[in-house]
Amino acid sequence: MDLPAIPWWQSMRLEVPIVNAPMGGVAGGALAAAVSRAGGLGMMGMGSSATTSTLHEQLRHVGDLDRPFGIGLIGWRVRDEPALLTTALEARPALLSVSFGDDDAWISRAHDAGCATATQVADLEEALRAVDAGVDVLVARGAEGGGHGQPRVAMLTLLAQTLDRVDVPVLAAGGIATPRALAAVLAAGAAGAWIGTAFAACPESLLPDEARQAMIAAHATDTVTTRAFDVALGYAWPPHIPERLLRNAFTDRWNGREAEIDGAAAEALRTAITHHDYRVAPVNAGQGVGEVTAVEPVAAVITRLCECHPSGG
Repeated sequence: MDLPAIPWWQSMRLEVPIVNAPMGGVAGGALAAAVSRAGGLGMMGMGSSATTSTLHEQLRHVGDLDRPFGIGLIGWRVRDEPALLTTALEARPALLSVSFGDDDAWISRAHDAGCATATQVADLEEALRAVDAGVDVLVARGAEGGGHGQPRVAMLTLLAQTLDRVDVPVLAAGGIATPRALAAVLAAGAAGAWIGTAFAACPESLLPDEARQAMIAAHATDTVTTRAFDVALGYAWPPHIPERLLRNAFTDRWNGREAEIDGAAAEALRTAITHHDYRVAPVNAGQGVGEVTAVEPVAAVITRLCECHPSGG
């Protein structure tokens, strides 16, 4: 009689089927370490402004960690600064995620270094292409998700389509911020949940307190998908990969009018960011933001999310 397969999250030596999304500028080493210590897989994220020196700085937080952790990179940023990939692999993460790029050479390099690999996918075609390239774990990132991504398909639809066609573990991403949502994606067959917004307001994140308060005050309907901030700040995100974040005065004025953003508007935005004025400055958030109602430590968030999961009691 064949024994049942060990769930992916248990094979990764996790206690709960939760991975924090490697949110650039939010998921630093302290957040990743806290998630790992609480039983999940903590991921530190190197975003569009990441450098090798910032990665080194954040890695100090996991230097004495006796649990698995992961690192998330952006494909086109690795292309521009290849040392990011080298530094990440030298840290020996249990999982390396590289998304939003066209070069698959990182996959074999990660495997040679003993790292499992993951990438975010926005539709079934991307999922099949990633599996063919040798990726070990897929992240089915639905349109509900916060931060950058292609808003093509809702998460549950994408998850179901992907699970029907691939044999690798699939993590669900997008709008998962409650015990019921976590239980639902696990029941649908997900190997775990890739969660961002629910962790962004934690005190271990890199967000300023003012940004946390903006998230707490927001409702699920208060997010918007836009390129306005990327254009104004000169970030090199491709036009087909916008970001979901909290709607504010800047998006109300410039969303859909990105070509009209001038130097004065960009300077006003930079000033707002410097002064943590989130009536204008960006706060990435998915549609699960309405469930973020307090600043809670990572361990408390994970305990709450697992109320409907056997491992959570």
